[in-house]
Amino acid sequence: MLKKVLFLTGTRADFGKLKSLIQKVDDSNNIEPYIFVTGMHMLSTYGMTSIEVEKSGFKSIYKFINQNSHDSMDIVLSKTIHGLSDYIKETKPDMIIVHGDRVEALAGAIVGSLNNILVTHIEGGEVSGTIDELIRHSVSKMSHLHFVSNKMAKQRLLQLGESDRSIYIIGSPDLDIMTSSSLPSLSEAKERYDIGFDEYAVFMFHPVTTDVANLPEKIKICVDALIESEINYIIIYPNNDDGSEIIISEIQRLRESKNFKIFPSIRFEHFLTLLKNSQLMIGNSSAGVREMPFYGLPSINIGNRQDNRAKASSIINVEEEKAAIVNAIQTALVTKCNIEKEFGSGNSADLFIKELSNKSIWETSCQKNFVDS
Repeated sequence: MLKKVLFLTGTRADFGKLKSLIQKVDDSNNIEPYIFVTGMHMLSTYGMTSIEVEKSGFKSIYKFINQNSHDSMDIVLSKTIHGLSDYIKETKPDMIIVHGDRVEALAGAIVGSLNNILVTHIEGGEVSGTIDELIRHSVSKMSHLHFVSNKMAKQRLLQLGESDRSIYIIGSPDLDIMTSSSLPSLSEAKERYDIGFDEYAVFMFHPVTTDVANLPEKIKICVDALIESEINYIIIYPNNDDGSEIIISEIQRLRESKNFKIFPSIRFEHFLTLLKNSQLMIGNSSAGVREMPFYGLPSINIGNRQDNRAKASSIINVEEEKAAIVNAIQTALVTKCNIEKEFGSGNSADLFIKELSNKSIWETSCQKNFVDS
């Protein structure tokens, strides 16, 4: 019997991670993918990346606007629950697949679990330094199946009382695309985004939602440090968490400088090509602690947003202090790094579809029980 799997995507980042998994499901004869597109994808400020989802070629795509620029996270959560609940009544999926730690993922887990639909969580069991931490673990507790990136993530889920039989280690799915031979060339990426730099760094800085009051000062320090470093930068807008407008406003003062190119969003495959050929990455994005070590390149992690997320020796951790950031940039420019494979080897999609092709996984009970250690 044909199974229906609904993938929920709310950001350019999670779609990049889910894309290889969706493709495997689409290629399957026994499973049919549906995609619920919402969140940042539907906002023009962040590049209206729903267009990129549509360009991927998948058939059953449904777009839903779940927020405006003034909505707080709880309102976004409630709107997403409402829209997704209506959608599943029509499509009747056998499984809902969510990723990570966004409120859209929490909405998906709530809707699925309350409607007795299997919920599968991708990349649960990880840690971070913001409200994302609470959301990620909440999603895990409302999920029936877990596809995690490494043994440490599995161990954390076991600590949360999840069953060992429900957890599958597949690595981080974005590594599948990172190792793909179909990535655009550097010249193609530069031409698409009109980038004239021979050498450059990548800067991405997201709000820490539990510390928004100090964000104006901290992002100003970061921007001042970038200017003082006197190297070239590709800057990409933050996610749309509370405080993002503060970051966007601050980086606007760089627009007139020849050393900076600023983009609301960059297509994921082109982003990976630009990342792979950069001198370093700086900011507090997960790409700095996951993708960059896998490419064997240095990254500077500013502040506590990615606390305890990764242990690669290529990561330089600094506080939001201008001198420390400038010094870290100079150090990173001359640092030679080894390739790190803390989050898998680039075969996540194969491992994922292998498990979904197993009849027993569809017999997983929607009744969860806490497993005492």
